[in-house]
Amino acid sequence: MKNKAIVVGSGIVGLATARSLAVRGWEVTVFDRSPEPVGASVRNFGMVWPVGQPTGPLLERALLSRSLWIELLSAAGAWFEETGSLLVLRQPEELRVAEDFVARNRNFRSCALLTPKKALQKAPALKAEGLLGAIWSPTEVIVDPRQAVPALMTWLQEKVLVQFRLGQAVTEVGSGYVKTGGNRMEADLVVVCSGQDFETLFPEEFRKASITRCKLQMLRTEPQPAGWRLGTALCAGLTLTHYASYADCDGLAELKKYYQEHVPDYVRWGIHVMASQMGSGELTLGDSHEYGPGPDPFDKQFINQLILNYLYAFCDFPKRDIRETWHGIYAKMTDGRTEYVSEPEPGVWIINGLGGAGMTLSLGLTEEWAGAL
Repeated sequence: MKNKAIVVGSGIVGLATARSLAVRGWEVTVFDRSPEPVGASVRNFGMVWPVGQPTGPLLERALLSRSLWIELLSAAGAWFEETGSLLVLRQPEELRVAEDFVARNRNFRSCALLTPKKALQKAPALKAEGLLGAIWSPTEVIVDPRQAVPALMTWLQEKVLVQFRLGQAVTEVGSGYVKTGGNRMEADLVVVCSGQDFETLFPEEFRKASITRCKLQMLRTEPQPAGWRLGTALCAGLTLTHYASYADCDGLAELKKYYQEHVPDYVRWGIHVMASQMGSGELTLGDSHEYGPGPDPFDKQFINQLILNYLYAFCDFPKRDIRETWHGIYAKMTDGRTEYVSEPEPGVWIINGLGGAGMTLSLGLTEEWAGAL
């Protein structure tokens, strides 16, 4: 008889957990209070972004996630694109950090520092004026989270027989069981992957953890004209201050000082600007970062405008019309950890707190965790 596992939460961390257990022979049931995916896992760029992870175990985890995404979405028949990424450089301070990053990673990554001419060849949407160069990385993959998450759920149901009980809120978890709607369901293993809703189950566990919420604002354009493609995913200098992969680079302190003096609003609201294109032609643009236990439920139009102003300074595209704006909220560790993995009771695990790297790291993290059980 198979061991039984219950996963609480059907976001990307929960789905990754369900996959890692099911392929190892567990009988898995996934519960979620929502009848369909509505959280951070469908409210993001769809960027699988290994270039943002520091060299070492996290980069290896990200590359494992990348290979699993490609394998799963190919099997599910869902769209994805191996675009790579360009980080656009327009200030001497940015160029210094970029040069050091590429030099440090020469033996660990396939990154390259491109001249302006070569950068424009990779991404014709870039503006030549003021362009000093770009960091090219071939590892980034774009998925459409609105399609990829449901496709992954379908694959889990059909190929490894994961059961989904959506629209059913789990109200209690203990060793060997969960309760939902007054009913008790027993299992050998329970894994809580509840994302930013971290007070409902094990509130004391999370009260003691160094965890908070992050709200990010995003925008989506109308589909671009048929045949027009952004090509590689794009980001720019502000991104150098956001990802841990650049944290030890020479010149980063000077770059942060430059931004604080010249674009303080971007620093205050945690804005670094990125763009990706879906298979349907839409561009996803963003984003900002507001941290706190209870993020403002209302979006700030001036933040959206700051994002667009910065974006239009380094690239352009045929259709600027904005179709949708929204925000996502995810759980984030505040003590430097990249995830929260804990066993508060025997046979009960919590996997949470991956921050903005859920799409990039979840499949790899849960493979490591399940392999060590």
